[in-house]
Parts: sequence; structure tokens; C-alpha cells
Amino acid sequence: MGDMEVTIKEEARAEIKIWNYVFGYAKIAAVKCAIELGIADVIENYGSPMPLSELASALRCEPSRLHRIMRLMVHDRIFKQEPINQHTVGFSSTPLSRCLIKGGEKSMAAFILLMSGPTCLAPWHSLSARVLETDHNISPFEVANGKDIWSYAEANPDFSELFNNAMGCKARLTVQATIEGCPEVFDGVENLVDIGGGNATALSLLVKAFPWIRGINFDLPHVVAVAPKSDSIENVGGDMFMSIPNADAAFLMSVLHDWDDEECIKILKKCREAIPEDKGKVIIVEAVLEEDKEVDEVGVVGLMLDTAMMAITNKGEERTLKEWSYVLRQSGFTRFNVKPIRAVQSVIKAYP
Repeated sequence: MGDMEVTIKEEARAEIKIWNYVFGYAKIAAVKCAIELGIADVIENYGSPMPLSELASALRCEPSRLHRIMRLMVHDRIFKQEPINQHTVGFSSTPLSRCLIKGGEKSMAAFILLMSGPTCLAPWHSLSARVLETDHNISPFEVANGKDIWSYAEANPDFSELFNNAMGCKARLTVQATIEGCPEVFDGVENLVDIGGGNATALSLLVKAFPWIRGINFDLPHVVAVAPKSDSIENVGGDMFMSIPNADAAFLMSVLHDWDDEECIKILKKCREAIPEDKGKVIIVEAVLEEDKEVDEVGVVGLMLDTAMMAITNKGEERTLKEWSYVLRQSGFTRFNVKPIRAVQSVIKAYP
């Protein structure tokens, strides 16, 4: 195949792919619509391929418009279309559609609603300004909403609830992957402090899987004030930049990526103060970006997450292995190791 033929084929692919960017939002809008209407919930509960007429009736939707939304999601393999009889087809659930069920075991519905809602969507319109700026660290989120995300959540209880539910969605998937892929990290841990634990979803899963652990759910006072109470978990309010409750191990999941290196080092130094010198450890569950190499589908999610940090937080970022090594060494940790799990994140174990 000559160079000219390759170029023609690449140009043809580009002409098609560019339309995916032009109308790329249609996919997430359709998924958001499905969550808001409860489409995945109704189809899952139906238990067999569900005809469009019955789906429309159950949802009280206009059938032809519902058909157009379902047609796009079937094409994207969110739902399946299967024959019911010679003349009728119905819609069935898939592993992907079950991620849209509200309150489902693997639901990501709240996270999708958070990121596709007006509050988190508006900042993306200021991404180019964010890339251009050189003299300050005001996030596009703050430009769009008047406050940084933490202050906004404190002032807006509904947003705070959605945010914590979204983090709970992610926690359920990531913690399960941690339990399955790296259970040994919790050996010998009797007390575990979850820093930035939100509504204690992650910690609840951990103490259930490892019942010898007593948990401390540590977050801002207004967050832990509405966290569920539990015999095996103590909710403690405070500021991780000031002090962290003492424990055998500190657990940070999707926390450090919200901050720049200087702030990460401050948090990690406080973690080091909170754990025993001889047997303590810090367990970090975060993305570890590949450096200068082709990335797989999971790696691409890490890159998108890094871009989201630029839009949503003032100084947040995802890090490469080299960058993780720097912040850990600067925080006084003498050794660490990284173990990939079945998630966007890896488990980083750091020791004094």
C-alpha cells in the first residue's frame, strides 16, 4: 500500500471521526436522559425483552421519541434489542445498562448525573482559558460557579449530596477491585483512617470485607455530619491539612489528585505523623498514568480524568509513577510499591 493510499484512508477516517466530536455530547445526553427517566431500572425489572410500547407506557413517554433515544443506545451497546416474536422486538439489559440503574450494585448513575449536570458541565467552556492562564490557579469550576468545588458543596447541600453519592458510586467499584486485587495490604491493620471518606461508602465496604478493622471516617465537619452512623466506624470531622486521627494505616482514595504537589506533600506528611513509625503504612488508591507510551482503554480514562481535574479543581492532576515517587519521597516515605487492580486506579503502598 502506497503512502498516497494510506493518506487517503486516514483522511476518510478523519472526516467520519470529526462528526463524533461535533455530536459527541449526544451520547452522554442520551445516557443522562435514560438515568433521569429510569429506563435501565424498568427494563431490568421487566425480566425479559421489553417491547417499546410497554416501555413507553411504563415511563409515560412519547413512543416515537423514546424509540429514537433507544436506537442510539442500542447502537452504542448500552441496551440489546432482541426478537420477541415474528413481528415484535424488545429491549434487554446489558452489563453496561446495569451501571445506569439507580442504587444498583455497580451503578454509576449518580456520577454521570454529577458530571453531566449544569454545575460540572459549565466549567468545560472555560478550559481554553485555563490552559492559557499563567499567573493564578482559579479553576474553570470557580469561574462558572463563583466558588471552588469544596466551598460550593458546603454552601449547596443538594450538590453536596449528589457529589457524595457520585463518589460513593466510584468507591463501590474501586474498593471492590482493591479488595479482590490487593487484600494483603490490609493484613495487620486494626485501625484504618479513611481521609476524605465522604459518606463512608468505601470504609463500610472495607470493614465488611476485613471485619477485624475498626474504621475512622475523616472528612470536613459538614460532610461527616450527614454520614451514616455505624458500630464499626467512627465519623470524625476535621481538616487534613491540620491533623489526621492516629491509626495503623491511612487510606486515601481519589483524594490526592485534587491537589498540587505542594499540597499533596502537606497531606502525606500529616498521614506520616498519624501512623506508627515501625509498622504504619499509607494506602493510596489513585491513577498512575503511563509515561511516553501507547495507552489502553483504561489508560485513556486516566487521561480524561486528568483533564477533568484541570476543569473542576484549582490545582488537581493525575500523576505518573515518576511524579508519585517525587511527592512520596518529599513527604518522608522511604519506600513504596504500586500494584495495578481492575480499575482506572492502582494501589500505592507507602511506608515510613
